Amino acid sequence: MYDNIKYYPSGDSGLILEFGNKISKDVNKKIRALSYCIEKENLDQIIEIIPTYTTILIVYDPIKSLYGELVEKLKSIEKSMKNIKLPPAEVVHIPTLYGGEYGMDLENVAEHNGLTVSEVINIHSSTKYLVYMIGFTPGFPYLGGMSEKIATPRLKIPREKIPGGSVGIAGSQTGIYPIDSPGGWQIIGRTPLKLFDSKRNPSVLLKAGQYLKFESVNEERYQTICEEIMKNKYEPKRTKLKGGE
Repeated sequence: MYDNIKYYPSGDSGLILEFGNKISKDVNKKIRALSYCIEKENLDQIIEIIPTYTTILIVYDPIKSLYGELVEKLKSIEKSMKNIKLPPAEVVHIPTLYGGEYGMDLENVAEHNGLTVSEVINIHSSTKYLVYMIGFTPGFPYLGGMSEKIATPRLKIPREKIPGGSVGIAGSQTGIYPIDSPGGWQIIGRTPLKLFDSKRNPSVLLKAGQYLKFESVNEERYQTICEEIMKNKYEPKRTKLKGGE
């Protein structure tokens, strides 16, 4: 992590704040803190705040603010950040049906790591994963925190279509496909939740700085949740991260 945040222009309406060159929880915490402080200021020249692994992209209206003016304003906000106390992070619980037709690679992951299927499920669903950023496809969460005990290489030949909601593993990462798309991850399960829905406001379910926790459900519960989602009667469980976790 850098001692001082670096500021760079990004086109004529973008500003990048760089916090470091390595992915870490400490860098992410600082990114979340400054993003939170900027949001609280409610500056009308700022259109969007986009946190990533090691940077924040600020999209702004160049008619309402010159680049240099915005940099100075953000630096003053940065100074006030030292006294900020972030609210507890939110944990979004993701119901997941593991294995079978919804997780066709679960046995491969178990075999690769010398584990039973149940052990893979227990390890995968026992962790709270930090959402570092959203990207790649609409609503795709870049997660941190997966155990190396279930790390598994990508498929040698990617599949042409992975159903939206599929939960996969690639190397030491786990993730969820928000929409139907090609992919080479090892698919171990599926969630009925829609991570991206253009008809919903907001359209993206998750956001950077949250945590998510996979929760194993049986097929009956999975189908029930699907029906509730169709009727707009289902909301994922949300809790607060406890101190020290």
